[in-house]
Amino acid sequence: MLSYRHGFHAGNHADVLKHFVQLQVLRYLNQKDKAWWYIDTHAGAGLYRLDEGYATKLSEWQDGIGRLWERDDLPVGLSDYLEVVRTLNPDGRLRAYPGSPWIALQASREQDRLRLFELHTNESDYLAENMLSGKARTQITAGDGLKGLKALLPPPPRRALVLIDPSYEVRDEYAQVVDTLEDALQRFATGTYAVWYPLLSKPESRRLPDQLKALPAKAWLHVSLSVATPGAVGMHGSGMFVINPPWTLEAELRKIMPWLAGALAQDDGAGFVLESRGD
Repeated sequence: MLSYRHGFHAGNHADVLKHFVQLQVLRYLNQKDKAWWYIDTHAGAGLYRLDEGYATKLSEWQDGIGRLWERDDLPVGLSDYLEVVRTLNPDGRLRAYPGSPWIALQASREQDRLRLFELHTNESDYLAENMLSGKARTQITAGDGLKGLKALLPPPPRRALVLIDPSYEVRDEYAQVVDTLEDALQRFATGTYAVWYPLLSKPESRRLPDQLKALPAKAWLHVSLSVATPGAVGMHGSGMFVINPPWTLEAELRKIMPWLAGALAQDDGAGFVLESRGD
């Protein structure tokens, strides 16, 4: 969607969940020396200012990363995620937030590769600037990531995390995500695919997890975080659906999610769902 700017929402509760899960998967891939690819279908700008520009319009980060920033009781997994954010804010003041491409770059090694798609021309230009430090192993395409994904599968090392997180501002994007994954699993059945989606009252949003469960995947994990009672706010939470997840991810989320749901709760309707199917 060419009108969409993730900068308005950078660092919100949805980003906290998405980027925590993303980092957990990449850390798991790093347990082996063999290279991996990171493919991001909706990469955005890569880095975001929280003290100026788009983020100041809604200040959603204050109920997301802002609630975690100065806490001294973070569970271990969340501490790792916070440390990545702190590298952008070395003076201790929270003024910048990393997008998923930048997080992937920090987790990557010399042998790993990043393949990033961003349809919006201005955003893809910002992305190129923000990813300069990883230029040697990063390829950026100013185009549709859902369409471009098939040309990259299977990746040469046969190890990859594919992150799919559209804005879902267009109703058809829900169906496009399902269709894209069905095709991707035929091309690269063993890849790890992480799909972010918003918790909304829209039927398309409510149906998506069940549609993803019906895909021909050997294993999946589904986690969702509600920060408010449905209907109290527009997007009352978000979910991550991970196909072929690391075997360690479910146990980590079982430790983290009760704490995270409490820390980010906006009312007594906050909570989480965690379910999985093994191979």
